[in-house]
Amino acid sequence: QVQLVESGGGLVEPGGSLRLSCAASGTIFNIVDMGWYRQAPGKQRELVATVNSRGTTTYADSVKGRFTISRDYAKNTHYLQMNSLKPEDTAVYYCNIRAIGPPYVYWGQGTQVTVSS
Repeated sequence: QVQLVESGGGLVEPGGSLRLSCAASGTIFNIVDMGWYRQAPGKQRELVATVNSRGTTTYADSVKGRFTISRDYAKNTHYLQMNSLKPEDTAVYYCNIRAIGPPYVYWGQGTQVTVSS
């Protein structure tokens, strides 16, 4: 069973930057898209950003212009560059990969991002 391993979370001051990585432990075929989600305490998990097989990206309005998603399909790895971080970005960040043939969604274990002075 392929697993997604996240890294790069931590504590950062407001205005700072972090880069999250999500690496698959094996090869995943027929990828539809790769994404990042987050869940703050007491809130539902929400979409942060996705990038599909054509390289098309989508972002939540709250992170547009500050976050950038990228991927390296050869390594089955994707990234989330987070700049100009705000306290409201504090959450557990989860990566995922959606595949077809058959449909399946892989999830990472989550990594904590805390933005605080």
